[in-house]
Amino acid sequence: MATLASIKVDLRTCDQVFHTPTGEPDRTPRHGISEVAAASGLTAHTLRWYERIGLLDPVDRSASGQRRYCDADLHRLAFLGRLRLTGMSVADMLRYVELARRGEQTLEDRRDLLVAHREEVRQRIADLHATLAVIDYKIDLYAGKIADSGVPADRPQRKKQSA
Repeated sequence: MATLASIKVDLRTCDQVFHTPTGEPDRTPRHGISEVAAASGLTAHTLRWYERIGLLDPVDRSASGQRRYCDADLHRLAFLGRLRLTGMSVADMLRYVELARRGEQTLEDRRDLLVAHREEVRQRIADLHATLAVIDYKIDLYAGKIADSGVPADRPQRKKQSA
């Protein structure tokens, strides 16, 4: 009689998968909505909304009806989160996801969408650098005026007054 060889299963936690979405994702539905919400920073309401509008594929359910997310869902959520962080609209994210669902024939369209978005991100970064330069200039200007006035620059900060 043959004996079965032991199989080492190296499952990563929900948090690990979300924050380091690399490799081929495990497609076993095993992460609950509260676990995914904690890892992603999204609310359970937002996760359900993402599913309802089509940013996420329909999520598997446990026997009791609770949502169970797989690592592939977490990979998608991590990517969508990065797109949102760069200011991509939900409509453009939906366009990207719809193209991805249609398969390999949409690679060029997906690339074009991301290239256009990259240019928008680069422009925002340039705008932020210019804004930062103005802020740095003002800080240096005030530091010089403070030094000229004899007021110690390391005095405690004043409390902000509410409007």
